Amino acid sequence: MARQAGHEEALRAYKVLLRDLIDRRPSGTRQRIAKALGTHKSFVSQVTNPNYSVPLPAQHVPALIKVCRFTNEEEKEFLNAYLNAHPSYSSENEFQKERADSLTIPLPRFEDAVTRSRVKDAIRDAAENILELAAALEKENTPRTKE
Repeated sequence: MARQAGHEEALRAYKVLLRDLIDRRPSGTRQRIAKALGTHKSFVSQVTNPNYSVPLPAQHVPALIKVCRFTNEEEKEFLNAYLNAHPSYSSENEFQKERADSLTIPLPRFEDAVTRSRVKDAIRDAAENILELAAALEKENTPRTKE
C-alpha cells in the first residue's frame, strides 16, 4: 500500500510539473499536443491533470516534448519526474531515440527579442508543416501488402 501511495505521489508530481509547463506555452498547445498524439484534447487534459490517475503513455513522451518545445532544463526536469513515476524505464535515453535526427538553422542577430521569437516560431511552424506533408506523402507512396 505504501508503494502504491508513492507511485500515486510520483504520478501526481510529474502531472503538476507538466501542467505548469504547458500553462506557460502559447494558447492552443493542448490542441497541438492532441493532434501530435493522434488523440482528443480531453485525453491531454486527463494526462496533464494531477486529479486524474491516467498516466501519460511512454510512447507519447517524445512527441509531447517536441510539441511543447521544452528548454533543456524543462525537459530534464520533466523526464526525471516522469522516470521517478515510471521506474520501469531505465533512462531518458529511451525517449530521445525518436528525437535523434535534427537540423540546426543559424539565425542572424535580431535587435528585437519579439522579432527573434516570432521568426523562430515561424520557422518551427513551417518545418512542422513540411514534415507533416512529407509523412503524408510517404504514407501514400508506401506499397501496401496484400493481407
